[in-house]
Amino acid sequence: MLTGWRYRFVSAAGTVCLVVVAVLVSNLSTTQSLFTTFVPVFNRLEPTILSGSSLWWALALSVLAIAGAVWPLYKPRPRRILDTVFLVQKRVLVGGLTLATLGYFQWSHRLPRATLVMIVGFLVVVLPGWFLLIRGRPTGSDGRTVIIGDDLTQIKRVAPVVDTPVIGYLCPTVTEERDKSVSKNAKGKAITDGGIELRHDDVAERNDGPNQPGPLDAASRLGGLSRLEDVLIEYDIETAVLAFRQADRAEFFGALDACHEYGVDAKVHRQYADSVLVSEGNVGELVDVDLEPWDPLDHILKRIFDFVFAIIGLVVFTPLMMVIAAAIKLDSPGPIFYSQNRTAGFGETFPVYKFRSMVPEGEDATPTEDEENNRITRVGQVLRRTHLDELPQLWSIFTGDMSVVGPRAAWTEEEALLEQDIPAWRKRWFVKPGLTGLAQINDAKSTDPDEKLRYDLEYIRRQSFWFDVKIVIRQIWKVLGDVCGTIWR
Repeated sequence: MLTGWRYRFVSAAGTVCLVVVAVLVSNLSTTQSLFTTFVPVFNRLEPTILSGSSLWWALALSVLAIAGAVWPLYKPRPRRILDTVFLVQKRVLVGGLTLATLGYFQWSHRLPRATLVMIVGFLVVVLPGWFLLIRGRPTGSDGRTVIIGDDLTQIKRVAPVVDTPVIGYLCPTVTEERDKSVSKNAKGKAITDGGIELRHDDVAERNDGPNQPGPLDAASRLGGLSRLEDVLIEYDIETAVLAFRQADRAEFFGALDACHEYGVDAKVHRQYADSVLVSEGNVGELVDVDLEPWDPLDHILKRIFDFVFAIIGLVVFTPLMMVIAAAIKLDSPGPIFYSQNRTAGFGETFPVYKFRSMVPEGEDATPTEDEENNRITRVGQVLRRTHLDELPQLWSIFTGDMSVVGPRAAWTEEEALLEQDIPAWRKRWFVKPGLTGLAQINDAKSTDPDEKLRYDLEYIRRQSFWFDVKIVIRQIWKVLGDVCGTIWR
């Protein structure tokens, strides 16, 4: 595992070498012949074989432009795989545009257009693989680990079971007071105040008592929880271990969100397994959190599918949405749209917009069937039976807040009630919520949260592009049946 100046040197040297290789390969007559054969549209780019000073100028300019464009990637920094790939490709394109600009102004040493296109095409494919190779995940004792928690005693109890070098910990400064207040109330009983609890009394006993000092001391403190992102970047962290005694949703899932954003592996004590998605086959006291349960290719295909679906839906249904808006205004007083905060990935929230189907009054978070709700308007009854009240959510899919298929986004107030009954409900937060899902096509509703959660977790484990397509087809068939049923009533 390369870190520090070694990473800077190897990444820069490797980039320069790959740029040189790209120029030389693109300058071969065989390469240019194959290029124009398989990409006939580029026949007009006039392939040219460089030699002498022209070739040296091409090498020098390419190295300066492209190797210089990827300069930010020479600094070791944790990143997700997809983020690394896209950032490298974007930087290569910037370098290519720089070279193209020189050609646009008819500079004396400009690169031939065909050569430039082949160089950029080669590097867009090869260079991301190079950065992923040198930033490969560590194994054994090579990882750089930080412990994140809200109580120093808990952190010391967890530290001995961490099998990688721990460079320090993040913890609030009020650890002693928090520890005393919790200990008075934790004589074998769980403390429940809406947070997420993890006790390590069993770990403490194996370490000869609750006050057995761990491998960390006050000098190992890297700061409070607010410094998490800075520490992940500054120390090039590979693994983060969460060791909270009594964390609220914002602290716990905020830490997981930061790990996901920077491509840092996250581990938790096995007692947290009911609150997070864990990698299959984990054994031992610490388990790996499955921050990205889907393959990178599935992520890309899913986003493309969402974007295309949303664009087509907005174009096709705009006239119908205008008719629905007029009907809502004529049917009852109040706004056309109804907005509600829903829970997104890692416990964050986003506004969901729907056509208003009820009289605007106070809301009750308790899930109820439509037949028991006397606030639904006449137009609202039709909208709900035909699912047309969901059409404005196409905009949320377009902006990326939602997906077409995924666990149904629940109201934040309703989530709190569901969490109290089912702690594993939080596992739904590891993927983007969807307009429809496996639970919806099987008629599982929030009034039966156990069944709904079972379908949602099954979808998370089985997700693929074709599985999403099958669910969408079944949902469209289901909607058409509901629409026909409403017309014939």
